[in-house]
This record gives sequence, structure tokens and C-alpha cells, in this order.
Amino acid sequence: MKNVVLGALIPILALVVLTGCETTRPGGNNSFSFDPPVRQPRNPANVQVKLSTGAQRLYVVEGNDVLLATPVSVGTSSTPTPHGNYKIYSKTANRRRISNPGAGYPMTYWMEFKSAYGMHWGFVKPYPSTMGCVRMPLKAAQKTFNLVRSGTPINISTSQPWDATIGKSLPRLDDSSLPNPPMSYMLSPQVFADAKQGKLWRF
Repeated sequence: MKNVVLGALIPILALVVLTGCETTRPGGNNSFSFDPPVRQPRNPANVQVKLSTGAQRLYVVEGNDVLLATPVSVGTSSTPTPHGNYKIYSKTANRRRISNPGAGYPMTYWMEFKSAYGMHWGFVKPYPSTMGCVRMPLKAAQKTFNLVRSGTPINISTSQPWDATIGKSLPRLDDSSLPNPPMSYMLSPQVFADAKQGKLWRF
């Protein structure tokens, strides 16, 4: 019976991955090659997150000092990432999608700032491509997860002050040409064990 259920889930989960990540515009480095430098804050209570949806750049800052900067993927025009001021109120390193389709799919290093909206690991594209969440490169998600805490403020705007400087210097990341990992792997505990090591499947 277990094999029958898993067999029924695999086509559904594969559709979620394909519709969320497949593209006809490949090019650029994949996100698994990106390992951003990070500076530790002087006072963790002063850490903030600044997200630029226009530039698809995320900055973890302390005052005017950027501790970490990374390319991200944000929501499409029909499913936008919400703008405004929020606070991260939930962190779960080993989170899986709860709703269907795609229940069980890993959303590693989940940082929730609004009900059903969060930052997490996900395949990154150089244009808006999500259902509203903020997809991050794996190592960037891991480092951001360790920098923020419950209560960390996040500002989401069309632009941020660092877009033309630090943001512009970040690489163009595009995971669209990567093969989809087997669902048997994505549904297994190994996906989280690998994430702790900064890796996923064969990438």
C-alpha cells in the first residue's frame, strides 16, 4: 500500500517541480555554486532583512552594514511576493510543504514572515517565478537562517539602497537547466541531512 501511495504522489510532485522551476531561458551559474560571504553581527538584535523584488536581491543588514547579500527568486506578477514591513515569526530548518499539490516537498530553512509566505531554499531563476515565497540558494538560505531569529524585521520593497552597488555585483543564477532530483530522494530524510552539509543530491 505504501508503494501505491508513493507512486501516486510522484507524478503530482514532479508537476510541482516542473511548473515551478522549468524554463525556456537557461543561462548563468546554478545556485549550488553560490556560497556568499557572511559577516557576524555585532548585536544580533539589530539584524534586519531587506528584500528587493525588482532586483531579486536579498540583504541581511545591521544598520547600514550588509552582512550577507544573495540573489533570490520572488513571486510572479500574478502571484507576487507581498510588499511591506513584517517580522520573521517562525523558523523551521527541516520543513516540508503541507498543502497539495506537492505535499512533502522540502522547503528547507523556512523563515516565515506572513501566513503561508516565507524565505526558504528553492531552485533560483533570474526572473520572478514563485507563487509568492522567496526562493534562496541553499548556502545563502542556511547562512541567513543562522543570522535571523524570531522577531527579525523584514522590509520588502521594489528596490533597496544596495541594488546598484552590492546587488549589481552578485552573479546571475539560473537553475532552470538542472535536472529534477528523484522524488524518492526529495521525500527522504537524506535531503535534510545533505542540506546541513550545504549540498543537494548530485549538485
